[in-house]
Amino acid sequence: MSIEWPWGEVDPNSQYGWNGRFALPVEPDGREWSLFRTEQDPRTLEPDDTCLVGIPETLVRVINVGHYDPPMDTGRLPRPHTLLIVLPIGRPNVEGNSEDEGDTIELDSAAPITLERVPHSPDIHG
Repeated sequence: MSIEWPWGEVDPNSQYGWNGRFALPVEPDGREWSLFRTEQDPRTLEPDDTCLVGIPETLVRVINVGHYDPPMDTGRLPRPHTLLIVLPIGRPNVEGNSEDEGDTIELDSAAPITLERVPHSPDIHG
């Protein structure tokens, strides 16, 4: 499923032709995972429907950090300089490249994201 992305804008100097859309997984418990969710079950949405998009409060673990100088060309502005690759607590890494299983948080993103660092706890498995 793809939605019109309300945050950020097309980067006119990009080597990529971003179309203003963002892909989200349809199956909530499928292999693909995203921090962003639609308020309505994505399986019930039809083309041209309107829906709310956001990030429910989610406890994640950082599995990798990417630093880019100059900032990364993604096709949209602002160009990210630091990316956090995250997985939800309790979701296991997959053998091989676990980064493909995670989602990316762009620091200084145009999307309204609030992060809070919480201390590691032995009660939290992941």
